[in-house]
Amino acid sequence: MGNGAAEIIGKLMDEFRTIAKTENILGEKVQVGEFTLIPVSRISLGIGAGAGKGNETKKEGEGGAGGGGVAVTPIAFIAVKGGELSFHVLKKGSTMESFFDSLPELAEKIIAAKEKAEDT
Repeated sequence: MGNGAAEIIGKLMDEFRTIAKTENILGEKVQVGEFTLIPVSRISLGIGAGAGKGNETKKEGEGGAGGGGVAVTPIAFIAVKGGELSFHVLKKGSTMESFFDSLPELAEKIIAAKEKAEDT
């Protein structure tokens, strides 16, 4: 079997590289009024692999296995208006669904804060 575990880990890592692309960390932008909102996610992964070799004299087996998992967790969003950027961290335990549910309220707060800053 040679270096089976290393080969399995290499194949798993190739697949994870495909999943863990920049497009998954910085999500698809959403336009809300004058603001462009870009979700930001954390990507975590774990892998494991093993290989074995039996007794060749007795013609007993070889084997190998590998597995892993990837988690994409929304953690923040970037708000862009004109040339200005602001970074907003989501509360621990938040989900992307609650993020999008709160977009109208967030947009109103951002607009109100910007208008108040412009008035002063």
